[in-house]
Amino acid sequence: MNLDKVISGFFIILAMTLNFGFFYGDIHSVESHSKYELFAAIVINLIATILKLGDKTQLGSVLLATSLVADIQLIAAAVVWTVAVYSTGGLNPEIMAVIVSLSGGALLANLTSVALYVGDTLKSKR
Repeated sequence: MNLDKVISGFFIILAMTLNFGFFYGDIHSVESHSKYELFAAIVINLIATILKLGDKTQLGSVLLATSLVADIQLIAAAVVWTVAVYSTGGLNPEIMAVIVSLSGGALLANLTSVALYVGDTLKSKR
């Protein structure tokens, strides 16, 4: 068993599940989406990105690209949340929809990353 692959796979899948946990719920409801879960999704996505930096293969490049997309979208969601709270006076359903939509894009990137990772794992020889 390759410990590096186990750790990398753990963080890739954890990033996806945390992102899904934030994304799931009524798109307009502030109560359905936790700022702490968004923060955890960002941190775990950044860790997964760092773990993908050392892979010099073509698949590693694609995995890194999907991870960077997820990072950018989740960070953008956090920036929108912060700006909404501190400059416009609070969250409203329209702003929450933007935040959740950005998280949905990151979720799609994470799903792509997990699918590629599982496909590579199934393709690899023992």
